[in-house]
Amino acid sequence: MEILSETGAFGGVQGVYRHASDACACDMTFAVYLPPAARAGPVPVLWYLSGLTCTHENAMTKAGAQGWAAEQGIALIFPDTSPRGEGVANDEAYDLGQGAGFYVNATEAPWAPHFRMWDYVVKELPDLVFDRFPLDRARQGITGHSMGGHGALTIAMTHPETYRSLSAISPIAHPAASDWGRKQFTAYLGTDEAAWAPHDATLLMRDRGYPGPVLIDQGASDQFLKLLTPQALIEAAAVRGQPTEFRMLAGYDHSYFYVSSVMEHHVRWHAAQLALAPAA
Repeated sequence: MEILSETGAFGGVQGVYRHASDACACDMTFAVYLPPAARAGPVPVLWYLSGLTCTHENAMTKAGAQGWAAEQGIALIFPDTSPRGEGVANDEAYDLGQGAGFYVNATEAPWAPHFRMWDYVVKELPDLVFDRFPLDRARQGITGHSMGGHGALTIAMTHPETYRSLSAISPIAHPAASDWGRKQFTAYLGTDEAAWAPHDATLLMRDRGYPGPVLIDQGASDQFLKLLTPQALIEAAAVRGQPTEFRMLAGYDHSYFYVSSVMEHHVRWHAAQLALAPAA
């Protein structure tokens, strides 16, 4: 693991790192924020998955999460959104290829050799960070914005034993029924829609739900509301009886002005939920 930078922030350290990924067969860059409490021992972890076109850097620099994380004594991890580099497949469209990994393991050409973001986020990167940093593996939460909200929801509902708290910010909530989903799932996973179901938060909510409360924020003035389809997920949660705090926030769009406006609530939410989980 190569240290690209380590910078003091709110009494802790904001670091950026690069490593050779076996899952993605290329170098991957990620960021970790360690709060001051990490100097005394392992701290809880909040994973933040970013949206289309983003890298690790967008939320790290724009979400304003570090101050709240320092206050709550929780670490932040910002993975990249896709493999990158020479020899990695790409597309001219912003919503496919590099910057648009959709947190799935691609099975179709030309994406399959590198686009294995599910394995990267769920397996490889955790093994690396828990080996190198003072983090409590027993107390992990996950959140994300847009495509990252989709990833957070699907990953946590699939692995609730790992992710003890769950939230999402303007998630792509029903990708199998949206142009932000059908296009990418067809490219990465093929035309058999049965292969899409494990990566659709609404379908997963109908089938299994999540063994704890879920927080979902959505900007009421979001310019991509028709693509995100939050109503489908909320309806599925209501039918299931899933404890859900859903906030439709007037005046907010899809930007990082909105993300930074709700970040305090999400960090505090996760800190409270993870405080109830036993430490490692």
